[in-house]
Amino acid sequence: MNILILGSGGREHAFALKLSESKKLSKLFVAPGNAGTANCAVNLDIDPVDFPAVKNAVLENKIEMVIVGPEAPLVAGVHDFFLADDALKNIPVVGPKKDGAELEGSKEFSKKFMKRHNVPTAAYDAFTKETLAEGKAFLETLKAPYVLKADGLAAGKGVLILETLEEAKAELEDMLTNNKFGEASSKVVIEEFLDGIELSVFVLTDGKSYKVLPSAKDYKRIGEGDTGLNTGGMGAISPVPFANDDFLQKVEDRVVIPTVEGLQKDGIDYRGFIFIGLMNIDGNPFVIEYNVRMGDPETEAVLPRIDSDLLDLFEGVATQTLDKKSFALTSKTATTVMVVAGGYPEAYEKGKVITGLENVEGTTVFHAGTKLSNDAVVTNGGRVMTFTTLADSMEAALEKSYENISKVSFEGMNFRKDIGFDLKDL
Repeated sequence: MNILILGSGGREHAFALKLSESKKLSKLFVAPGNAGTANCAVNLDIDPVDFPAVKNAVLENKIEMVIVGPEAPLVAGVHDFFLADDALKNIPVVGPKKDGAELEGSKEFSKKFMKRHNVPTAAYDAFTKETLAEGKAFLETLKAPYVLKADGLAAGKGVLILETLEEAKAELEDMLTNNKFGEASSKVVIEEFLDGIELSVFVLTDGKSYKVLPSAKDYKRIGEGDTGLNTGGMGAISPVPFANDDFLQKVEDRVVIPTVEGLQKDGIDYRGFIFIGLMNIDGNPFVIEYNVRMGDPETEAVLPRIDSDLLDLFEGVATQTLDKKSFALTSKTATTVMVVAGGYPEAYEKGKVITGLENVEGTTVFHAGTKLSNDAVVTNGGRVMTFTTLADSMEAALEKSYENISKVSFEGMNFRKDIGFDLKDL
């Protein structure tokens, strides 16, 4: 099969590497891709939300399946675009249509969905500029800390956790009246703070059946000990030590099944990934959020642990035969450490030459913000690449990841040296 992956990050590089192992694969394309995907696929210089350009690439390259990596094309309706076009409608798209993508596209939509289908989550309400006074009054009914979420897409940065009521009221006003997160914060969801340990569970569904993929925990803050500004993610561990069989069974019974069945009840034909952000509170799962694609950098820790043919699983999604597909996992632990540009997540420079990649051994480097320039690999984003290692223990995998990071360098290179710090005694 000829496959097209939409996206340019580490998640898409991880998809490309995993799909390249499949005997069912003929040709692999990534749009726009990065310096890493160029080693295992053909990069196409196309914006994933430029649907006419995507259509031309699909027809020119005889693409037989499209895998959507990031959320933006899904929320913009790339799947619907294919179904509405006579030349594209029979080409399967792995990723939900616009109605399903609202689970991520609108925090309020997802909270209403959870409430409707009895999925455990925090108490909440939503407010706009016109109801700012009511929003401030609602904050007064909650205990600190206070959680404010931009309703729309904000590149993983639209969530604020504030320690005082005064701060929370000021930030709510800033989000609603000063467009702190642009159009994404024209509506803000305020919710009860859940105090527990966070993790993510990933589900692949064909709209009828599902496979629960490995759990993972990511690290969002830029600084050691989970301090500093939020980022798109600084590292990930899979599996999560505290997510034992008993807890994961609760997740499946209380969250996964009601979610998949809820989509069916709501008439949403959902085919693709569901990323479920969870909080473990005294051994019970509560949903923080849904995303409608795989996470990044969690994908770089989850996919290496899947021993099955990923393309075969995607065929199961396309044909709604996922329940008949074999699915196996390695028992090894995967650790992923993200290397970022100096200054990230604030202002940073691009175009820094990366050296030493040829010296990496025993670790997979997934490229994210990179590109080729005059035969050199250079930085092209804030999050530059991840170093992922599989080993029998988290400690051994982390040691190898960090050992290999020390062999690579570029000007301003930064990374957290404490990924997994909170899991070592669990």
